[in-house]
Amino acid sequence: MNLEVPTEKLLITIVIFTAVIILLIISRQFFARRRRTSDLFENMEGHEFEYFCADLLKQKGFVDVEVTKGSGDYGIDILAEKEGITYAIQCKRYTAPVGVKAVQEAYAGRDYYDRMVGAVMTNQYFTAPAVEAAKKLKILLWDGGYMESMMEEE
Repeated sequence: MNLEVPTEKLLITIVIFTAVIILLIISRQFFARRRRTSDLFENMEGHEFEYFCADLLKQKGFVDVEVTKGSGDYGIDILAEKEGITYAIQCKRYTAPVGVKAVQEAYAGRDYYDRMVGAVMTNQYFTAPAVEAAKKLKILLWDGGYMESMMEEE
């Protein structure tokens, strides 16, 4: 009886085992990071989140960053500029994915404030219809992952 494992099979087993371990480590880090980011926004109210986003934009080189008054703002929460490009930004602190309505508000607000770029910034992600509408209306979508990367860059 020969119990010897062929070298090729052993090598394949080691590679697969290593890949599984690496994937487990990466996924654990990903979910831990998402949980920390989620916890950060969990207790914020909408207007607090808008000021948080405005501060984050300032840290990333945006200038003339202004949080709008709140009512009658045509769906825009932040006006800003970066490298000569003007932005109208809709902020959404949600517990579920952001839908088409936010994209429509950013589109209308961009035109109302006569800005070059409209964007929706959220701690969450976007529904497929929202992504489709944003492409058609040329609205930037800054989701929770993008916000997280903005916070990590220094």
